[in-house]
Amino acid sequence: MEDQIPLLTPYKMGKFQLAHRVVLAPLTRFRSYNGTPQSNAVLYYSQRTTKGGFLIAEAASISPPPQGYKNAPGIWSREHIDGWKPIVDAVHAKGGIIFCQLLYPGKVSDESFDPNDPSKSKGFFFWFLQPRTLSRKEISLVADDFRVAARNAVEAGFDGVEIHGAHGYLIDQILEDQANDGTDKYGGSLENRCRFALEVVEKVSNEIGADRVGIRLSPFANHMESAGDSHAEALGVHMAKSLNKYGILYCHMVQPRKKYANKCTDSLGPMRRAFNGTFIAAGGYDKDDGNDAVAGEQADLVAYGRLFLANPDLPKRFELGAPLNKHQRATFYTKDPVNGYTDYPFLETVV
Repeated sequence: MEDQIPLLTPYKMGKFQLAHRVVLAPLTRFRSYNGTPQSNAVLYYSQRTTKGGFLIAEAASISPPPQGYKNAPGIWSREHIDGWKPIVDAVHAKGGIIFCQLLYPGKVSDESFDPNDPSKSKGFFFWFLQPRTLSRKEISLVADDFRVAARNAVEAGFDGVEIHGAHGYLIDQILEDQANDGTDKYGGSLENRCRFALEVVEKVSNEIGADRVGIRLSPFANHMESAGDSHAEALGVHMAKSLNKYGILYCHMVQPRKKYANKCTDSLGPMRRAFNGTFIAAGGYDKDDGNDAVAGEQADLVAYGRLFLANPDLPKRFELGAPLNKHQRATFYTKDPVNGYTDYPFLETVV
C-alpha cells in the first residue's frame, strides 16, 4: 500500500515475529539502586512495550565493581536476576520481546565508585579509571563473565542478550587502533583486535544459542569515551563479516556523529551488506530517517533512544503523525523513580 509506513511494517527476526521496526534502544537510566533493578522499572519498560515490539534493556554490568557506575544495573548475582524477572514478565505480559544488554565497562567507569559509600560516587560518564593492559588470564575471565551473565539473563526470562561492543567500553577499546596499542594476540592487526569481541560472541552463543545473541558496535567513534579507529569502515566491515561465522541474530550499528549534519547517509551500508542477519541502525534517527532507512534497505530495524524515552507510545505517534514530547535531559541520569522516567504523557493525556 502506498500509505504504508515502513517503520510500522512487520518483520521476522529469527524466531521472533515483530509487529513493527521501531526498537527501544538500550538507555542507561541510573535507577537500579545498588545495582539491583527496582519496581519502578517494571512500569518504565511496560509503558514502552507493544505487542510484537522489541526492547533492548539498559546496559547491565557482568561483574562487580570497581568497574561501572553507581545505580546502574547488574546481571551477575541472584539478587539481580530476581530484580529483572518482574520487569521481563511485564514486557512479556504485553506481548513484547526484550533482550538484556551485557556490559563490561573497562576504563569508562566512575573512578571513585564504591558501592559501600554513596558519598564517593560522582555517578556520571566522564570519569575514567586509569587504563592498563589486561593479562591474557584476565581477558579470558572477562569473556567467561559475559558467558555467565548471558546465562543469568536467560534465567531472568530475557529472550536474548546484546553484547555491548560500542561507545568506548572494553570491547570497543580493544577493537580500536587508537585505544589498543597492544602487541600480543589481541593487539596490532585488525584480526587480532577483533579477536576478543569474537571470543565473547562465541562463548555467549555456545551458552544460550546464537539465535538469542546480538551485538552493538560503534566503529565510527561517535562518543567521547571512544578513542576511535583510523580505518573505521574497514573495522566495521571486518566485524560484520566475521560475525557471520557464528550465526548470531543481529548486529546493531551506531551511525557516526556526522550523520546529524548529513541525514540518511549510507555510512553503515557496507556493514549492512556484509552481515547476514538482522541489521539494526541507531544514532539520532527521526521518523523520516527511520522510514528512509527501512524503505531503502539500509536497515531492517531502527533503534530509538531519546525519542522513545520521552514518548512511551512512540510507534503509535509515528502511526498517527502525532506531535512528540520533548525529552528532559536534566532527568536522564537522576535517581528519581518518577520524574523524567515514568511520567512522560501518552497521547490520550496530551492536551
